[in-house]
Amino acid sequence: MTRNELIATINSKQSFLCVGLDPDLKKIPSHLLDYDDPIYEFCKQIIDQTNDLAVAYKPNLAFFECLGPKGWQTLEKIKKEIPKHCFTIADAKRGDIGNTSAMYASTFFEYYDFDAVTVAPYMGRDSIEPFLQYEGKWVIVLGLTSNPGANDFEMLQTEKGRLYEQVIASVANWGNDQNTMFVVGATQPAWMESVRTIVPNHFLLVPGIGAQGGDFNATCQSGINSDIGLLINSSRNILYASAGLDFAEAARKECMQVVAGMQAYL
Repeated sequence: MTRNELIATINSKQSFLCVGLDPDLKKIPSHLLDYDDPIYEFCKQIIDQTNDLAVAYKPNLAFFECLGPKGWQTLEKIKKEIPKHCFTIADAKRGDIGNTSAMYASTFFEYYDFDAVTVAPYMGRDSIEPFLQYEGKWVIVLGLTSNPGANDFEMLQTEKGRLYEQVIASVANWGNDQNTMFVVGATQPAWMESVRTIVPNHFLLVPGIGAQGGDFNATCQSGINSDIGLLINSSRNILYASAGLDFAEAARKECMQVVAGMQAYL
């Protein structure tokens, strides 16, 4: 999906919601455990109920990889359930030397045909460039994350500013706003403005709204640009809105509430 196509989808749906698919067997409704593939059934019903509201879906690979070969098969089935009008993100957080990154890029862009993949930048340019070689695909680079450990490295003060600022500025020059996004956590709204001074036109993937305590309005006020430029991710609040037979309908209601809050910014 190109940038223009993504913007058109946002405008058409009047939404910039990304639904994170983090399916946990210990949390999904118990009646689904009777299915041959509970994770697939759970995600499929969520997608069926929400795809007219969500602009993007972001399967978190950790929740599939932990299930071994069957988990990868489930991921493949779920990817096929996501409609073509939705932007798809493989939340893989890969990052390795060039030839290894090239194989990761082939996996997610060629075999699974995701629109985007999340990448860790701390091995440098050659670990990211292989992902940038694909026309119409996106690399989403960890910029400023929402976890407490972000203070260990990302927030370090250097002679040229915070380390995360240097990383974002460097990566922005390797790609462009047509193929590169950045992850910026919603729990750090005070720093969102500093990110926007570095990459005013890039899209930002913003986790941390909802269960992690991120402030939706503060994030929008600091992060929105002329093309909206945000994909607001919500996972647990949507996926686990109900543990009953109505879990998918409850997920839809939660999505509707989030999207309603987005109307003021569209």
